[in-house]
Amino acid sequence: MASPLRSSLLLLAVLAMAWAATPKQGPRMLGAPEEADANEEGVQRALDFAMSEYNKGNNDAYHSRVIQVKRAQKQLVAGVNYLLEVEIGRTTCTKSQPNLSDCPFHDQPHLMRKALCFFQIYSVPWKGTHSLTKFNCKNA
Repeated sequence: MASPLRSSLLLLAVLAMAWAATPKQGPRMLGAPEEADANEEGVQRALDFAMSEYNKGNNDAYHSRVIQVKRAQKQLVAGVNYLLEVEIGRTTCTKSQPNLSDCPFHDQPHLMRKALCFFQIYSVPWKGTHSLTKFNCKNA
């Protein structure tokens, strides 16, 4: 039979190992992505840039715009990476029309189109630069 001191030391060692293995809630790791408010100014600028690039790059006759931001994250690097998951929809505005903010979405089934997109935008705010580093869209 084990002595009380030996049993106490064994119990203390097991508790210490369990405590060390428990995930800690604390400060985030530097450079790790963190959740961002979709209404934050930097997120909105990045999203506007991403949608502008998306609309320039596709062959659709109509503009698309954001229906809903599903998730927004930012990552501090030598600038800021914005990681955005958004649902977008096809509007009734053609690419020759300048103002998209008031464009309604198509409601006719054969013209209606929705997609779920992931955009990664690299921004250097003090230089005023943005670049769309990754994007991927799939029909919703």
